Amino acid sequence: MGLPIPRKDFTDEDRGRFIERLRRDLLALEELLQRPGFGEGEATLGAEMELALVGADSRALHMNREVLGRSLDDGLQLELNRFNLEYNLTPQPVKGKPFRRIEAEMGIALVGVGEAAARHGGRVVPIGILPTLTEADLQSSSLTDLPRYHALSASLRAARQRPFEISIKGDEEVKLTCDDCTLEGANTSLQIHWRVPPKQFASAFNAAQLAAGITLAIGANSPTFLGRRLWDETRVALFKQSVDDRSLNYSEWKRLARVPFGHGWVREGVLELFQSAVALFPPLMPVTGDDDPLEVLRSGGVPALHELRLHQSTVWQWNRAVYDPGGGGHVRIEMRALPAGPTPRDMMASAAFMLGLAEGLRRQMDWIIPSFPFWYAQYNFYRAAKLGLDADLLWPSTVPPSPRERGARDLIHELLPTAERGLASLGVEEEEIDRVLDVIRGRLESKTTGARWQRRVLDRFERVSRHDKALARLVEAYVKEARTGKPVHEWGDAA
Repeated sequence: MGLPIPRKDFTDEDRGRFIERLRRDLLALEELLQRPGFGEGEATLGAEMELALVGADSRALHMNREVLGRSLDDGLQLELNRFNLEYNLTPQPVKGKPFRRIEAEMGIALVGVGEAAARHGGRVVPIGILPTLTEADLQSSSLTDLPRYHALSASLRAARQRPFEISIKGDEEVKLTCDDCTLEGANTSLQIHWRVPPKQFASAFNAAQLAAGITLAIGANSPTFLGRRLWDETRVALFKQSVDDRSLNYSEWKRLARVPFGHGWVREGVLELFQSAVALFPPLMPVTGDDDPLEVLRSGGVPALHELRLHQSTVWQWNRAVYDPGGGGHVRIEMRALPAGPTPRDMMASAAFMLGLAEGLRRQMDWIIPSFPFWYAQYNFYRAAKLGLDADLLWPSTVPPSPRERGARDLIHELLPTAERGLASLGVEEEEIDRVLDVIRGRLESKTTGARWQRRVLDRFERVSRHDKALARLVEAYVKEARTGKPVHEWGDAA
């Protein structure tokens, strides 16, 4: 995030000063990337798990501050809405058994946060979108009372000069307006941080872009919003629309929304991603620091690049470049596409498949990019989000014409060996690879993702209950099954 946000209102002078600071940050980063040995070192894997709080009535529990106050865990943080929390997992070396270690920490965290929530009559649920959310849960009063969120909300509202509008069509349709960006708080996700050497960043980032849609198809867990059946991963559509800062001015709609998939393959390296974020998106929270990044750099230090990190935190690309000054500094890829849940085992299986696939494809990007224009990767991402395992996706071919259309299930099955090789090349132990990818195989064989399980159970409950009661029963069944720790493809369909 970079700098603390002490206020919510900013002037043109603030913005001008911030933009100048961004330019100096970019110059400093460019020099830093040329420093011998910068960013080299052991590959690591980190994760952020967002969580929903629910009460005894299976509805959203707006008490994140109270729950946080009951917890002594430094990994727990507040999130945008008052029924959200985020847990930051300890970064792990990729070698060995990283997924088992993170999974174990997730389990401990869920127990601890659950105990804190129970003192206020609540439970904690890792789920992409809570099925029982209502429009009342998403009004301005739901915003967590932190300066950062008030500043973000005020800046987005000032840029839009109109209410936030949502229109999503799936099996059913949702259309609504809201006066605040609190609609985004409906989303809870799993964010994976992959540290890569700067010299490999372009190929790794491009491979992560290619892997994102494939993984989303097998990892979807957000099939409803406001009680309507929408996309298998409705978060993707909801997030993009809920923090869009473009006004109705025609010229504004020529630029990218702040939640882009991207705008092309990376050609050089990580610097161009930061340069694009600065060039394409106006600052939302123009708070500046005091230190001069170029002076810090030239005195042999590692600059914090406060403004660049702050700005980057308000451009929500589904795969995002991250600069971290800690420990001598490094860069990493934040993979943001996956939903939270259903269980730690599920989350780590999806993360492992995405990471393994990205690393397995990374070495092939030289031939893939000429045969697969970037917009096909974007097409795959949105098709997978909408249709999940039923999506027909495009995939590069060594024999023209490229690409070829493939069913998601068949394509994922064929790419499993690529993911295995990718994980093995990163030093993940064979037993660990088998353990996490067996979950992906189980989902394929049973045709079950978190989204598909929720759809089936909701259909069953609606045969005997009113819609609102069926949604509440779905949440209860989900919580019960998630507590077993079993991956979702082993869950029952809730009698």
